Amino acid sequence: MLHLMKYDVKVKLHNFNMLFWPLVFPLVLATFFYFAFGRMEEADFETVPAVIVEEADSAEADAFTEFLKSIEADDTKLITVKKMDEKEAQKALEEKKAAGIFYAGEEPSLTVRGVGLEESILQSLLESYENGRQTMENIAASHPEGIQNAVKQMENYEELVSQVSLGGRTTNGNAQFFYALIAMACMYGCFIGFGSALTLQANLTALAARRCVTPTHKLKLILSEMLTSFGIHFINVIILLLYLKFVLKLEFDGQMPQMLLVSFVGCMIGVSMGIFISSSSKRGEGIKIAILLGISMVCSFLAGLMNSGMKDVVERNCPIINRINPAALISDAFYCINVYDDPLRFRRSLMTLVIMSAVLTIGSFLVIRRERYDNI
Repeated sequence: MLHLMKYDVKVKLHNFNMLFWPLVFPLVLATFFYFAFGRMEEADFETVPAVIVEEADSAEADAFTEFLKSIEADDTKLITVKKMDEKEAQKALEEKKAAGIFYAGEEPSLTVRGVGLEESILQSLLESYENGRQTMENIAASHPEGIQNAVKQMENYEELVSQVSLGGRTTNGNAQFFYALIAMACMYGCFIGFGSALTLQANLTALAARRCVTPTHKLKLILSEMLTSFGIHFINVIILLLYLKFVLKLEFDGQMPQMLLVSFVGCMIGVSMGIFISSSSKRGEGIKIAILLGISMVCSFLAGLMNSGMKDVVERNCPIINRINPAALISDAFYCINVYDDPLRFRRSLMTLVIMSAVLTIGSFLVIRRERYDNI
């Protein structure tokens, strides 16, 4: 068994797709993310003009308005806010007298005039408010006895929305990009799983044909491939975490063992998904790769890789997707570790990932084990 695993490792390390996409690409993307917005707090911002339109007379609208007013009153002079009606607000936006319009209602929202730094600042403030509100709701649901302490800690808006890098002690809306990036890296284990499937089905490659005619029991071949694939990809994700923490200096406040546990289970999801899809489909290699890439990127997009607010949008409109999306579950588990302490939600996300991984692994084993070849 050990010599099989050593052989599998050598084969995988000589495969470009098994090194570049699961390891190199996430590192490059992390670097781009970091220079794009990872240290936005160090920039010299001008005060951003904004308008607020009160859509409803409710406690939620009043809370959001007070939130914006407290930011305006701070010494940082990050934004200025003026109350207007809808018509006046739209005119101010068209004449570029305001970078965006905040709508204070049961569900606060934002309308901007374009895409740029000012608009990103306003979007980050809205996301920070929503994250803080979600945190309070989670605390109220899971630990109601601690709600008073939580309210006291969040009375100062700086505790809620301070725009510092992940190297600080608080977090911001941009943290979601990095959590989704780690989730994407875990999902990219599907390319390693795809390569493993190619070495197990004799009708796909010459290497697989030679392996299948050996006296080695097929169960050993399958276990060897899965263990080496999981191990190699887990090392890939560990390298990414170390790069984020020690090279880019992004601070993760949670315990590293918990983060490694989530990463390991996430790697199992990615690899087992690649093996299952590759072994169960009779389509060509190009089609299989397209399917794996499409699933990985759609899951990562819905988890907030391209838009940090996407996961919240999905949560409000179709929460079941966040419960079955592996990338969203991985990202959510990291949030539970690093942003707010919610053991119940963390365990739920982790358990769902373990079950999904087990189902995919067992399914892959059953599909590959029953393959028989009359001729090759």
